[in-house]
Amino acid sequence: MCVENSTHACLKYNRCVNPIHRATGNFQSAQRLWVILGPTAVGKTDVGLLLAERWGGEIISADSSAVYRGLDIGSAKPTPDEQQRVRFHVIDVADPSEVFTAAHFRMLALQAIADIQARGKRVLIVGGTGLYLRVLLQGFSLAPPPATPEVRARWRAEVERVGAPALHARLMQIDPAAAARIHPNDAMRLTRAFEVYEMTGIPMSQWQRRAAAELPAIKIGLTIPRPHLYARIDQRVETMIARGMLHEVQALLQSGYNPDQPALKGLGYRHLIAYLQGRVSWDEAVRLWKRDTRRFAKHQMTWFRKEPAVRWVDASLGIEQTARLVEKLLMEQGGMTNAESN
Repeated sequence: MCVENSTHACLKYNRCVNPIHRATGNFQSAQRLWVILGPTAVGKTDVGLLLAERWGGEIISADSSAVYRGLDIGSAKPTPDEQQRVRFHVIDVADPSEVFTAAHFRMLALQAIADIQARGKRVLIVGGTGLYLRVLLQGFSLAPPPATPEVRARWRAEVERVGAPALHARLMQIDPAAAARIHPNDAMRLTRAFEVYEMTGIPMSQWQRRAAAELPAIKIGLTIPRPHLYARIDQRVETMIARGMLHEVQALLQSGYNPDQPALKGLGYRHLIAYLQGRVSWDEAVRLWKRDTRRFAKHQMTWFRKEPAVRWVDASLGIEQTARLVEKLLMEQGGMTNAESN
């Protein structure tokens, strides 16, 4: 593991980022992945469970709260009974004190896909965290680390000593793709390219290259009329309260977790923490929790409507009928063969 404030260690930074760098590279999926997405409370997990049971699948959860251990009720994590029915991946993989990123999710999800397919199972990706789904399926550009003051000063001195055109000629030797995009007199961008190369051993063009969308997937979105969705959200909050959400939050705080940690800033958790800290009444905490969840669902739909190639299914007809409609779309999109569907 790299030590960020060690110049020598950062010169070897490529060894530290390579696991994630490889995970965003040329991963080849053996079959098209089934993706079930949509807003919170729409019924994704119920439909995913039914499909996984019917088709011998396992589920990769794409939920930014379910990754945390101890955040069970508020994240609507699959219950122990549901996890007995179908195997879930990328849940309970991080401590609430950790910052879990989309890059971490992609790395773990790719490992899970390879494992599931190696065992002859079908992969279902189920969740409502749009960034996780986008990063997994389409890849993303990793940001190179900032240069240390010493490295930055050295390259600024070098460009003053030899001139920008001479540095550009050198860059052509180590990173022709980046050199082709940088003007020979652009001293700032030239020095940045050399800083990145010295710090990481990876050319700037590789950091900037967007990972290919190498994961073939069929994306099915679940939706229901907004008034019905909002009613479900309100009922879900009441159900979480009845299941012991307040006790879950109290247990996390008593375990010493900082309420300012990202994990505890999620829906429900921040609202009940505010109640426990005496900043709002119980009724106000619940009201704000419901309101903010409705706003979050609206944000999710805005995000997903912009995603390409999503086929939408009305999920208001019940779990069984929704699953049948999803199966019909999967067959139309080539996600299963005629033999499989019979």
